[in-house]
Amino acid sequence: MHVPFPGEPSGAALPRAGAGVPECGEEDATPLPTGPLRAEIVDLLRSYSVESYRLAEVFAEAHGVHHTDLRALVAVLHAERSGEPLTPGELAAAIGLSSGATTALIDRLERTGHLRRARDDPDRRRVRLHYDPAGLALAQAFFGPLGEQSDRVMDAFTADELEAVARFLRAMKQTVALHREQLGRHEP
Repeated sequence: MHVPFPGEPSGAALPRAGAGVPECGEEDATPLPTGPLRAEIVDLLRSYSVESYRLAEVFAEAHGVHHTDLRALVAVLHAERSGEPLTPGELAAAIGLSSGATTALIDRLERTGHLRRARDDPDRRRVRLHYDPAGLALAQAFFGPLGEQSDRVMDAFTADELEAVARFLRAMKQTVALHREQLGRHEP
């Protein structure tokens, strides 16, 4: 059975923005391409997703962490970068674990030097999660070369092209999240 990947034509009319599908551009935007270009974009999204997952598995195996642990570390890193470090409860919601499983995960990542707990400054009763500097150094050593290579790839595009890519990827991410939510799963 063929299961369409997000963005892949399925033969059925796709819902339009306003029906739960995010806006992809201005109202007078040119329609998305059809045929070979659309199929190539879908295949590239699928391939990128698979390669990213495989790279995450290599990191997880090299550093003795489970894939769920890696998802937690990514969630903590993104939250810290946005200026809003996660609480353990927020992490549980973000990765879809029970509070008990999340506590065990945090304990494990803290023991292995990847994560640390810290009391919140305004409310000392609240605990926030932070990437431990030693764990961050490991991640930077592993993923740093990829970041440099990614920068070189992006340097080959104009700001307008990158904005179009970012707008497309935001819309695709929202579309996938919406579909997952419609299937009854909780938002990570």
